[in-house]
Amino acid sequence: MTIYKRILLTTGIGFTLSMSAFAQNPGDEDKEMFNRSKDRDQKMIDEAVKGWWTTSMKTHEQRIQWWRDARFGMFVHWGVYSLPGGEWKGKKVGGYAEHLMRKEKISRQEYMGLAHQFNPVNFNAEQWVLQAKQAGMKYFIITAKHHDGFAMYNSGVSDFDIIDQTPFKRDPMAELAAACKKHGMRFGFYYSHAFDWEHPDAPGNDWEYNNPGGDKLLHGGARWYDEHPELLPQAQKYVTEKSIPQIKELINKYHPDILWFDTPHKLPLSENIRILKAIRETDPNVVVNGRLARSAAISFGDYLNTADRPAEFFPVTGDWEAIPTTNESYGYSKFDSSHKSVAFFIRLMAKSASRGGNLLMNIGPKGDGTFDARDIVILKGIGAWVDKNSESISKAGISGLPWHNWGVSTRKDNKLYLHVFEWPTDAKLQVSGLPTAVKKAYLLTDAARKPLLINQSLTSDGLRGLTAQLPANAVDTANTVVVLELDGAGKYDNLSYVASNIPVTRLLAFDAVQTGKGLQFGDGKTDKYYVAGWKAPSQWLHWDFRTNAAVQYKVIIKYLAGPEAGGTYSLDLDGTAREETVSKAKKETEVQVKELGELTIKPGIHRLTIKPVAVSGQELMKLLEIQLIQIP
Repeated sequence: MTIYKRILLTTGIGFTLSMSAFAQNPGDEDKEMFNRSKDRDQKMIDEAVKGWWTTSMKTHEQRIQWWRDARFGMFVHWGVYSLPGGEWKGKKVGGYAEHLMRKEKISRQEYMGLAHQFNPVNFNAEQWVLQAKQAGMKYFIITAKHHDGFAMYNSGVSDFDIIDQTPFKRDPMAELAAACKKHGMRFGFYYSHAFDWEHPDAPGNDWEYNNPGGDKLLHGGARWYDEHPELLPQAQKYVTEKSIPQIKELINKYHPDILWFDTPHKLPLSENIRILKAIRETDPNVVVNGRLARSAAISFGDYLNTADRPAEFFPVTGDWEAIPTTNESYGYSKFDSSHKSVAFFIRLMAKSASRGGNLLMNIGPKGDGTFDARDIVILKGIGAWVDKNSESISKAGISGLPWHNWGVSTRKDNKLYLHVFEWPTDAKLQVSGLPTAVKKAYLLTDAARKPLLINQSLTSDGLRGLTAQLPANAVDTANTVVVLELDGAGKYDNLSYVASNIPVTRLLAFDAVQTGKGLQFGDGKTDKYYVAGWKAPSQWLHWDFRTNAAVQYKVIIKYLAGPEAGGTYSLDLDGTAREETVSKAKKETEVQVKELGELTIKPGIHRLTIKPVAVSGQELMKLLEIQLIQIP
């Protein structure tokens, strides 16, 4: 079965977000969100693969189907840390606000004092769930316990919880579970199984307990359990006495549809597998994300998780999920005003669905139990679009249609949904590579489904396409959806299409064909959607595409190249090449935008190749994209 061999993409994830007013700090995220398999773990792997895990995967298709259909969900980071909102003792604390305890090295006792002030009197579970539902979200996941170790529910395992330590004296997890059930929303929990800064036996707290797994890299650093296996019984005690009992408690008390985990590398793989086994024994039908138990070769979860806070998506095979947040912090930060636009999320949702993925969008509510007004604006804006276009997202997926420079596409049954981000200059939408004739085309927002005028074509070599007459202006400047009703089934063409009436064409490095070993994807964040690892002329990227008319373009290249990068490269169109030198910046995070001249692309099939000529630094550069900008 192929489920045993689900391969995870290793990405070159960095630690800081460039070109942003609210940058993340080292330690907020970790580069490798998987365990390196050791001989010690092999026994647990073998037991799982030869027994209980293989049995559990027999029902995988049934339990994952609702999640596949959903496509869009709400992620909520809310806890004691939401009250200070990124401030501690009058000082602004940068990065992820939910990491306040770690960043400021707050003791358990002092953090308890903060909990004693946490009283979110304006919390309304039904209001939260309805805001998510009205935004088009189909599932809701909230932090039952984050890295601070504080349970946001009535826990019988530990008194470090919202009932015992706050004046609120209510169980918000119970209220949210009930509201989700009432309004038909799937419900689940984020649980920090490996990090627990309050517990004296858990990894992470190195300022009070001198435990491994923290910023100081004590006891051998990140792989402390390999360097000092004598410390492992201490962490196992935490897993046995707190982590597993609380996870079982959540399952038995609230019956979640999904459980979400993170930072598995803080524990050895054997412990993560032990936790997953306990979950499957308690509830074989709950969906488990991909950040609990996984090695570089095998994912034991129900789907894969890509990087946090994406702007673009690197290629992933199978079921996957991305977790953007409205600004740059997951927990509420009063200082973080870097909120993205409504259009950003509408397009990101369409991009993820078109690649077969889910979008789990994060909100960080305030300490008083309300959503930030800026987050509400985003939710309402997304909801206004989803209200008219949900058919193109929910239960829709990869279309089979090749990439087009006007946007992306999704499919459901015999309907193709064309998500038009860039409006054609002459209002004629060009579509190439169709599998069969089109019976009807219309705008999804048109309740009457008035047919658009279309002109279909079929070449002698079997390439099928059409041109659809659109309104002069975009119905929605973020994403106008055109529906094509197909007349049966057939084979799609796989060659990308550069329509001649789209002013700007972005050829992302993520979408290029790679040649050579050692190339790596960036994590997809803003200005990190690059391909890296260029160290030899034997490595290159290319894009193959069709065009339908002769167009003259200005060529722009965007890349990252710090002091350690450098060299020369060639940009080749159909055998005609020009050589360029990499421009180095003082900082690697500074995006280089260079104009490379002009070129004319004639009708036909083309290949654009970028290849190192000579590498003089540690690598050539980190390529983000090539842009083709039409010259009027």
